[in-house]
Amino acid sequence: MAAMAQETLSLYNWGDYINPAVLEAFTEETGIEVTLDTYGSNEEMLAKIQAGATGYDIVFPSVHMHDIMFQLGLLAKTDIGEAPGFENIDPQFVRAETDPDAEYCLPYAWGNVGIVYNKELAGDIKGWEDFFALGAEGKKITLLDDLRETIGIGLIMTGNSVNATEPDKIAGAADYIIDNIEGVTAFTYDSVPQVISGDVAAAHWYVGANIFVAENPDTIDYIIPEEGATLYQEDMCLLASAPNPENAKKFMEFYLRPEIAAMNVEQQMNGTPNMPAQELIPAEIGANETIYPPQDVLEKLEIFKDLGRDLQLYNAEWTRIKTSQ
Repeated sequence: MAAMAQETLSLYNWGDYINPAVLEAFTEETGIEVTLDTYGSNEEMLAKIQAGATGYDIVFPSVHMHDIMFQLGLLAKTDIGEAPGFENIDPQFVRAETDPDAEYCLPYAWGNVGIVYNKELAGDIKGWEDFFALGAEGKKITLLDDLRETIGIGLIMTGNSVNATEPDKIAGAADYIIDNIEGVTAFTYDSVPQVISGDVAAAHWYVGANIFVAENPDTIDYIIPEEGATLYQEDMCLLASAPNPENAKKFMEFYLRPEIAAMNVEQQMNGTPNMPAQELIPAEIGANETIYPPQDVLEKLEIFKDLGRDLQLYNAEWTRIKTSQ
């Protein structure tokens, strides 16, 4: 008799965005082997799926990309909102406009995008103005290779919403980045090692930088810029083309458990939408105001929305920024 084929599950997630211990615990409990591929941006992930990449079961889009993928017919219904344990999810994190009852995706993790900096090189910086001043002084800084995040800084610094759709506001935001591009040595996701080594004074990066701050507390630190920043949230979604939909649903239900969500936070240092999990995370994470910001700071953080056709305006300005160096 032929041996039973090994049950599998294939995740496609942001780089370093899930604790391997979570995957090991799932395999141990279910016997389902998990494979993980990673991406650096929503656009990269979407392009790969649209180009016909098959074999993936679960993806982790940001909320605005969740909406886009729904509209493109790329997501499958899971009814995760009806699953036992969904009451653990704080309702304010069911944010996707196309999925108000969580019939498709599970709110996964949230955080902010700010600045990770080398203490010795950058000094006591407070926000974006200080960040770009480093570049003007001849020190190296890096920006994320992400059009919404980087143009978003320009929008914040010109007093506008990161979801602005007026051409003059988007052009003004791009002008702000171009006017301050002097010290920008790269648009990259691989910045933290350079900040630690001192090759770069400061970098535009995610709150997950706190993982590296904990390992290098004398060398680097992370801040939410005083002028404001972006809030992100990723959702866990089942692809319409998933070869293992039942295994994917099992994984989503597994992730609803507070101890599993807490295990992920412990290593990832993101916010979790799972309310009981917040009681289980280490005190130093729960008390870190760059991870769980106070309400007045939270109110200065803005989440991206799906801009539809207006995204073309951003694409054009992004090209202008990238070719201005």
